[in-house]
Amino acid sequence: MDNLTDPANSLFGHDALETPAQLAAALAPPAAAGHYDELRGGQPGGPLAPPWAQFFDKLGIDGFADLNRRTTNLERQVRDNGITYNVYADANGPQRPWSLDLFPLVISAQSWQRLEQGVLQRARLLDRIMADVYGPQELLARNLLPPALVQGHPGYLRPMHGVRPAGGVHLHIAAFDMARDAQGDWWVVSQRTQAPSGLGYLLENRLITSRLFPEAFRDMKVQRLAATYRALMDGMRAMCPADSEPRIVLLTPGPYNETYFEHAFLARYLGLTLVEGGDLTVRDQKLYLKSLKGLEPVHGILKRLDDEFLDPLELRSDSRLGVPGLLQAIRAGNVLVANAPGSAFLESTALLGFLPALSRHLLGEELALPSLPTWWCGERAAMQAVLPQLATSVIKATYVGANAQAVLGTSLSRRELDEWAGRIVREPEEYTVQAHLPLSQMPTWKQDPKGDRIAPRSLMLRVFAVSDGMQSWRVLPGGMTRIASATIEIASMQRGGSSADTWVLTEGEVDSTSLLHSEQPATEISHRTRSATSRAAENLFWLGRYTERCENTARLARLVLDCMNGEDQTSQPLLTWLSAMAEANSLVLPDVPSAQLSRRVFERSLVASLADVDDSTSVGYNLVALRNAASAVRERLSQEQWNVIVRAEQDFFRGCRLATDNGDISSVEAVRVLEALSSATAAMTGAQTDRMTRDDGWRLLSIGRHLERLGFLASALETAFATGAVHDEAGFEAVVALFDSTITFHSQYQQRHDIPALLDLLVLDRDNPRSLGWVAQTLRGRLAKLAGSAPGVVPEIALTVPDPQEWTLAAMCQRDGNGDYPMLMALLQRCADAAYKLSDDLGARYFTHSGESRHSVGA
Repeated sequence: MDNLTDPANSLFGHDALETPAQLAAALAPPAAAGHYDELRGGQPGGPLAPPWAQFFDKLGIDGFADLNRRTTNLERQVRDNGITYNVYADANGPQRPWSLDLFPLVISAQSWQRLEQGVLQRARLLDRIMADVYGPQELLARNLLPPALVQGHPGYLRPMHGVRPAGGVHLHIAAFDMARDAQGDWWVVSQRTQAPSGLGYLLENRLITSRLFPEAFRDMKVQRLAATYRALMDGMRAMCPADSEPRIVLLTPGPYNETYFEHAFLARYLGLTLVEGGDLTVRDQKLYLKSLKGLEPVHGILKRLDDEFLDPLELRSDSRLGVPGLLQAIRAGNVLVANAPGSAFLESTALLGFLPALSRHLLGEELALPSLPTWWCGERAAMQAVLPQLATSVIKATYVGANAQAVLGTSLSRRELDEWAGRIVREPEEYTVQAHLPLSQMPTWKQDPKGDRIAPRSLMLRVFAVSDGMQSWRVLPGGMTRIASATIEIASMQRGGSSADTWVLTEGEVDSTSLLHSEQPATEISHRTRSATSRAAENLFWLGRYTERCENTARLARLVLDCMNGEDQTSQPLLTWLSAMAEANSLVLPDVPSAQLSRRVFERSLVASLADVDDSTSVGYNLVALRNAASAVRERLSQEQWNVIVRAEQDFFRGCRLATDNGDISSVEAVRVLEALSSATAAMTGAQTDRMTRDDGWRLLSIGRHLERLGFLASALETAFATGAVHDEAGFEAVVALFDSTITFHSQYQQRHDIPALLDLLVLDRDNPRSLGWVAQTLRGRLAKLAGSAPGVVPEIALTVPDPQEWTLAAMCQRDGNGDYPMLMALLQRCADAAYKLSDDLGARYFTHSGESRHSVGA
């Protein structure tokens, strides 16, 4: 029992501690000296600030005793929702669960109003600065901005000079990292304009935290977020260069980006198509989406990609993340990009020192929200003034983006400070020095074996401003709160920090806006089919293939282990067939002795290869490939589908480690692991069949699965006849088992073990989903639907698949003088060949668009 729930705990026994708020005040240590105490409104040792007192008083009847349960639920929701943040330096792999603290940051309506006004002003100012820098450049001519900070910045894009972006707005989203000083005043520490992250993560934070504290969230009148997201999308739609309903896409670098989860989540939440650079192409200065129906025009991009990667023709030629010719389409005014390329120079910390004068010049206003004192060392006077202050300041790179690491002067030795001073003197323009501000601290809940407790942690708040129309902005009533770890004063997710929801309280009515559009008359609503990009379609196609391949190899591996440890282990035809099938499907390496020569070595090799993803393409390899394909189309999968895939992979590799622990190979444990995987793949197949909309993307997924099944089953049956396994009683039963038709076969044919019965069920029966006839018939139907053929018309691409209506049992049972089945073997070979050819045909027709115009960019 922890110290909070112990009835003998003196805190509960004290008469003065009547409410959870009073208990929180007693449990929570004050913020560190020099830090603003969010919990107590900046009053060290005082009572809780009114919003925090209200929050703790709304904990419910179980109060603090229930916080550990809520923490467990929070961690489960993060896990179940698959929220991840990719950390490239993490030794445990690039993906780890998103870190979210239990308590939200609570901001009063009065404090937020002052912050909101300052952020709106700064958003207008940054947009005006960018318009001038890429237009008349009056600020440079008047020396209000040093040319080295603009034209010397790698993020200044000369190809964009003189370009008026579609809609006339350069910035659609701006993010400001804020911190409070010891007096409770907000200061701007930095700003992000290229592709600021956090808009998706803060939504997930809100969904989880509000469910954990429903009474507090309701009664404290926390302002909602949906209206701002809707305003952003409405503003983009209004400014897009389109005659009718514009198509807007979300451009992502791909699944390996650190915030890819957020990209997929945002695309789903905003109703946008998630695309990578390869999904788009430029033709005649217009942007198009490569879809299964051909090229479809794109009018707007919400980009989550840094500017330098946008166009390999004019920017980084080594980038495969962007779209060749994109800048040309932007210059022509044919596509709106949020934000317009070229804003990276605005992210330089050095710019903060020039904003007060720029605000007076461009807006005729003093800055309502101050920046931390900042010195760009490229100015000699600033450098000389700041060098003696390095020990109490923060050293930052002038030109490097958001991933540049700040250096705290307080963490440096005298020798290190001298070294930094030397670097600054040698390359002064490369460095900017900023005053060090001790961050405000908020309460966090920490589970501790010595006693659960409230611990103060430093925080930084990222606030977002979005454009909702021409020269019109609004601030998202909330933000992305990042919490520093206990050992470091920098609030960074890359450095082991966590996040928290941000509750902005309102004194008026809570905005009930949703992303749902107002209802329209039924006569004005036309049916819309969901577009599938060629990349998404290809990944769905391979998701289907790898799902089937994983199921087939797991079933085959389990069959091999069962047969080799059962009563039929002496059957040579059976062992010959199993050896051939195992090698053909990469369950064992080619140089491993066959099961006939060394049953024990063969078995150990198969078990050892199950989870080998480096030297083998066995079950584990297929499972990893399945998850990779699923991650590339995650926005199209339900959370339950994704969870099944992730858990299946984790459980499989964990079980395989047990099966091969310390070199002791356990076939019994391996069979158990394979049985569990078969159950998981059955769940995946069921979700794909019954939980996905029947659009063209789904059809390709289904085609991929059935194409794989056709090739596998045809090859398995062909090998069974070639090795004579079907003429052996044990081999006969094993073939029926591999086709997952044992129960059906014995219920229909009793104890018959003859070839006609086998072929009738496994080849001809079009009511058996594991028969070749059913698979071929389904494949032809899916292909016809995909091609848009009229009923009864078979498209050319489907003619590759043999027509099961032409198959007869009499023809397949014909034998030649050697006792072979030439008609049957020819059909099986045609089915196997059709699977390979169909794969190539589908790629050429739907994924590469190789038949389109040979010119990607206009003259």
